Parts: sequence; structure tokens; C-alpha cells
Amino acid sequence: MSEKILIFGEVAEGKVTTVTKEILTIGRELANQTGEPLSVLLIGENIEGAAKDAVSMGGDNVYIANGPSIAKAHPDLYLAIVAEACKQLSPSIILFSHTDMGRDLAPRLAARLKASVTMDCIKLSLDENTKALLLSKPVYGGNAVAVWTSKPGTTQIATIRPRSAAPAESDPSRQGKVTPLAVSVGPSSVKGEVLETVVEEVQGIRLEDAKVVIAGGGGIGGVEGFAILEELASLLGGTVGVTRVPCDEGWKPLSMEIGQTGRIVSPNLYIAVGVSGAPQHMTGCSSSKLLVAINRDPDANIFKEADLGVVGDYKKVLPSLIERCRSLKM
Repeated sequence: MSEKILIFGEVAEGKVTTVTKEILTIGRELANQTGEPLSVLLIGENIEGAAKDAVSMGGDNVYIANGPSIAKAHPDLYLAIVAEACKQLSPSIILFSHTDMGRDLAPRLAARLKASVTMDCIKLSLDENTKALLLSKPVYGGNAVAVWTSKPGTTQIATIRPRSAAPAESDPSRQGKVTPLAVSVGPSSVKGEVLETVVEEVQGIRLEDAKVVIAGGGGIGGVEGFAILEELASLLGGTVGVTRVPCDEGWKPLSMEIGQTGRIVSPNLYIAVGVSGAPQHMTGCSSSKLLVAINRDPDANIFKEADLGVVGDYKKVLPSLIERCRSLKM
């Protein structure tokens, strides 16, 4: 078998994850340009339903390999399975999501296949003349975007940053083929084991799914300042996120961080309160549809990124905004 484009799809609780739906969108666009079928590899147990969903969202050939779920799997095991699958399918383009698992697997797979790898891409396209794959990724802390390519005939591996594309929509009428893939992996392939999996309980709306995000930075001044942000988020049906400073100061947990080392979000409305606008943070929210900044410093970098800006003390600005929002909802 020889498949030109292969997506490594992640499955959680028997369903294709949101980030996998996003790379299905990107993979489908590439497949349409090349005229080649789009193939998807899923690993898990009893995931036939997820495989059918992958077909409905753009996959032409979906391969199922038996293995533990992504939450219980050791990266060594997944690497061995994916490497064996690639030997059987011989793809020339392999796409991962830039998740914990994708970041772990992609460079190690590249070493095994002697392939090129480009991490944290935000766009993929084809050169009009050479048909070579062009990979766009942020550089210099997000201040610029570089376009990379590799030599013809080289297997190319890429990880795609979450929220770089809209999730693929399901079309139940799509036709595709679901094929079990026999992959034999010996115990010597796995050098470690998962001793414990801790699942974080998320209350309210997940940051990645929120349509409205109220983000607080170092300018909030302390943990008590987040009460008014939470009030506004509740009023707008959103949730609260933070920059790195509140995490480092212990005001909020790391799970709430937005940025290069945190979550990537793309809400319809992003209100940055007391946020300086450092590139590392903007990496996590640059896909927001509307970005509103509130900061006392008129020279803060956030105003260069914002669609709307308010220069002022958030303790004076937010109460008026909350009052106005309440009056509009009455």
C-alpha cells in the first residue's frame, strides 16, 4: 500500500478529538490539491464509530490499529505502532496535531523514517510550480512567520498548532473505507509504562471551547482581582484565562494559562485585561475573532494587536462594562 497523505488521529472516549477534526480540514484541502486520497490512522479499542466519523469528516481511507486509548498509552508504544503503520502505508506526508502526544511522536518518528519534520505549523500549502509541500510556522517568538519546505522525494512530517483551522464538519453521506491494520509490536519496543493517569476535572466551559474568554495578566495585581473577571465571564457566557505571570505568582493554576506554553484559544471575543501583549501570550490568542484590550499603559504592546482598546484602570472600566452588559440582557 502507498498512501500519500496520512493523518495521525487522536481518539478520546471513543470519539475523534477536536484537534484531529482541525487537521482533517487541513489534510482534506491538501488532498484536494494533490488529487490523492486522504488517509487517517486511529489507534484504540472499539473505535469503529470514531473511524466512521473520520470518514464523514473527510477521510477516504481510515486505518484502525489496536492499542490503548490516548489517555493510557505510553509514547513508546504509540511510536512503535505508528512507525510500523508507516512502513506498511508508505506515506510521503504525515500530519500530527501539536499536542503532547504529537510533539512527542513526530520528531522520534522522523528519526526512524529518516524524514524531515517541521513542528508547530499554522498553515500547509503546495508550491504551484514544484508541488512541494510548503509549511508555515511562527518564528522569533511569534513576531514573524517563516515558510519551510524540504527536498523532493523526502518524507515530510508536520505538527499542526491547535486552532489553526476550523474543525471539519460531518457529512454522513461521504463514502470511505475503514480497514483494520495488523500491527505487531513487541514488548521490547516500550521502555516504560504509564503508572497513573490523573484527569483534571474542568468546571464550567473549557478554555479551548469557549466563545468568550476574559484573560487576566500581571496587571490584575493579585488573586482577588480575578473576581470581577469571573463575574464578567459568567455574564457573557464565557470563561477566564491568564497569562504566564498569574501562574508564576501562584494566583491561578497553569491549566488556565493561554500562550506558547499554555492553551491555544480562538474565541469570538477575547478581552485582555492587564495583559502586556508579549509575543508568547499572543501566540495563544491570535486567532480570536475580536480582541479587546484594557490596560493602564497606553504604550502596552497589546494595543498593537487589539481590534479595540481601552486605556484605563480595569477596576474602573469593568464595573461600567458589567453594568452595561446587564442592562442589555434585561
